[in-house]
Amino acid sequence: MHQKIKLLFRHRSMEMGGVEKVLLDLLENLPRDIFDITLLLSIYQGELRTEVPRDVELISIQKGREDMSSNSMIRNFQLLKRGAILWYYRKFPKALYKNYLKKKFDIEVAPGYSDFDSVLDSPADSRKIGWFHTDVSYDPNQKRVLHRINSLKRFDWTIFGSRQTREVIKDLYNIEYPKSSVIYNAIKIKEVQVKSGEFPVDYNVRPVFSSMGRLHSRKNYHTLMKIHKKLMDEGYVHSIAVIGGGGEMLNLKKQAKELDVEKTFLLLDTQINPYPYIKNSDYFVLPSESESYPLTIGEVMGLEIPIISTNVGGIPEMIDHKIDGYLVDPDEDSIYEGMKLFLKNHELTENIREKTKKAIEKFDNQKIYDAVTEVFVNQYQLK
Repeated sequence: MHQKIKLLFRHRSMEMGGVEKVLLDLLENLPRDIFDITLLLSIYQGELRTEVPRDVELISIQKGREDMSSNSMIRNFQLLKRGAILWYYRKFPKALYKNYLKKKFDIEVAPGYSDFDSVLDSPADSRKIGWFHTDVSYDPNQKRVLHRINSLKRFDWTIFGSRQTREVIKDLYNIEYPKSSVIYNAIKIKEVQVKSGEFPVDYNVRPVFSSMGRLHSRKNYHTLMKIHKKLMDEGYVHSIAVIGGGGEMLNLKKQAKELDVEKTFLLLDTQINPYPYIKNSDYFVLPSESESYPLTIGEVMGLEIPIISTNVGGIPEMIDHKIDGYLVDPDEDSIYEGMKLFLKNHELTENIREKTKKAIEKFDNQKIYDAVTEVFVNQYQLK
């Protein structure tokens, strides 16, 4: 039997998010006859932490909030101690590898930009691979952008989540990555279809636009709420159900109260199974200012829900405009016009719904796993 390639994935935690779902999918589907897989988490925290496959060796440096004391004083001490320990291991990565990793790895993988420094600072004699899913054109922090795109040069190989993600760096910064490839994220449509029927969801006000994403300013939910209010004031009765948690929750709740839309702009927070909420909606809206190749688009297509989405990142690589979805510019007026069209033109939305039945043929997951495997094997052979 040939020697397996030893893979180490580095990540902070397993809070619900796109990168975490992509990571879990890879951990589940990379071939075990080729790879011996280890996942190193900085903290054992998040809704998805128990979803890591059992045959993946899971190592965590520190425990998560879920496992800390309910006493606020003790909890604060635990958080301070955790922060100090993590700082120490970032500063002295050799100590981390000596204390936590008892074997050598052939390849180390950073599944998102938050993991770049951890992998690139590794003292191990391994090939380093970085994954990049982010549209840099919408980040106003140029210092942060430059750090990320220059970090990508240091990897032995970079995988971009969409063509647009790589091309926009070339267009804006004239930087190319000859040691890179574009591999789309796998979308588990059959699993989503099964999960969507696990429980019923009833909405009080129809029709319903569902949406899903982390509550971050670039996801543009504050703008979506203003559009919702405007449409309601014009007599276009509907509701919006947003699934996701994040730092903007309090701001959005305050805005909903100020606009008096708390009963029709529903902030449903993070859901372990969000799919029944989407399946039982009439339409799906994605108002983001920036995206890469969002899994949600393919998942919603698999549920045959008509999508209106901003034309950003890799989304036009997923949606054929006016055929299996509807694309709009990422500004208030364009999203407003698109949503009003959905509320008025039932023939359009039904045609889109019908076309989504064939749209799922676009997503061939096995090709994706094969492409990732090929990258890892080629890098191992260069070691």
